[in-house]
Amino acid sequence: MKQEDSPGTGRGNDTRRRPRRHDPARRTRLLDATLDVLVSDGAAGLTHRKVAARADVPLGSVTYHFASLAELQAAAFARYVALRTEEFAAAFAEVPDRAGLLDVLVAQVREVTERRRSAVLGFELHLAALRDPGLRSLTEEWTAASRAVLARFTGPATANRVDALLEGLILRALLATAPEPEEDTRAALSALLDPPA
Repeated sequence: MKQEDSPGTGRGNDTRRRPRRHDPARRTRLLDATLDVLVSDGAAGLTHRKVAARADVPLGSVTYHFASLAELQAAAFARYVALRTEEFAAAFAEVPDRAGLLDVLVAQVREVTERRRSAVLGFELHLAALRDPGLRSLTEEWTAASRAVLARFTGPATANRVDALLEGLILRALLATAPEPEEDTRAALSALLDPPA
């Protein structure tokens, strides 16, 4: 005859629950892990499994927080845009004049190797947005924020041109086998900021 479990000791009568692991930062960690995978493997290489491994969480945790891979990617890119927008604005916060503006713009291009992760994510977002119209609101939001920062120093029309040139210079710096001379970068940006009369 089967002996009954005594109260509180057997599985049948044990009312204690396994404590749930409290991890309020897990969603953010998953987004940061997603950004890491986007840098290393691109949007085409993004999988739930890679994100889970990078974040060091169970695979089910990724699908618990994000219903689909598209939702995960969009949320990660949204986090990137928010962080990059804040970083870009901070870089110009202490600019005293037009000469200081030029210095910061040149630094944005010259320091691209130090900010490679961020630069790669920016271009991954643009590439993904070409294929997924749902992501274009993020690129538009980011562009508008960047241009608003620049417009404080240049006015809207010049800000638009400087922003476009800056993106091109950053892409070229990212792909170059040798850095472009600083004077060339400075001259290209200066020509837009202070065009000849």
